[in-house]
Amino acid sequence: MDEQRSTPDEAPFSDDVYEATPAAGAGATPGIGRIVLAATPIGNVGDASARLIELLATSDIVAAEDTRRLHRLVTALGVEVSGRVISYHEHNEVAKTGELLDHVRAGKTILMVSDAGMPAVSDPGFRLVEGAVAAGLTVTAVPGPSAVLTALALSGLPTDRFCFEGFLPRKSGERNSRLVDLADERRTMVFFEAPHRLEVMLRALHERFGAERRAAVCRELTKTYEEVIRGTLRELLEWAENNEVRGEIAVVVGGAPEQAPGKPEDHVAAVNELISQGIRLKEAVAAVADDARVSKRELYSAVLAAR
Repeated sequence: MDEQRSTPDEAPFSDDVYEATPAAGAGATPGIGRIVLAATPIGNVGDASARLIELLATSDIVAAEDTRRLHRLVTALGVEVSGRVISYHEHNEVAKTGELLDHVRAGKTILMVSDAGMPAVSDPGFRLVEGAVAAGLTVTAVPGPSAVLTALALSGLPTDRFCFEGFLPRKSGERNSRLVDLADERRTMVFFEAPHRLEVMLRALHERFGAERRAAVCRELTKTYEEVIRGTLRELLEWAENNEVRGEIAVVVGGAPEQAPGKPEDHVAAVNELISQGIRLKEAVAAVADDARVSKRELYSAVLAAR
């Protein structure tokens, strides 16, 4: 797809940049079922969108990760849920997905909400979307608050390329294995972590990524006591060791610095190793040069000179 850019005087799409929301919400067609994934506030209830509020009031079924959290949300918003409320979380989503898909086939609108942010992103919802896609059923979304993007934007780290890694494994061996895989990741990385495990996580990052890697700890985003601590992993670990950390946590870590390419002579052994495995000289040189980011011509000459 060609990238399109607009100047400040140009609309990014057509003249109809903003479309009016139909009374049934999010483009619904009567009698045709659908699933609507709706982002909920990650802290500040004022971030709830008008479409979320409308769908809470009009959907046939509201599938909620935690019905108690849903009750608190609608109470704060002054909304009355007219449809049926179903508990849908990681412990029952396998059993409940088929039931919900049957409701969609029957023409019902199902609103899927998690405790905070967008469902299916480190929250229940993926199995429902997966099942709906496989069955050819309609799935749409109501965008809104995102802890991942909010933390990324506030971190002060590069935002042009990033990846979301969710929660690291709790077991030290599995956690270290994951971090070894990520040690050379050049994109900015976003993680979630529980406050009581933050110090352990930062220590593991410090050991695997190095003390001077830039990072940010973002806590209680959009809430009264929002705080973003930016610095090196060494500085953040010291902060965590000396403070009682509370609240919802997102950790943003800068990508690995780009390594300067070595000299062609440094990679002659790697080429000879491939040749010993039956690979032709030119192919071996091309493979090693691409991986080491050195000139193919210079590496070829270095291999010949070493013979």
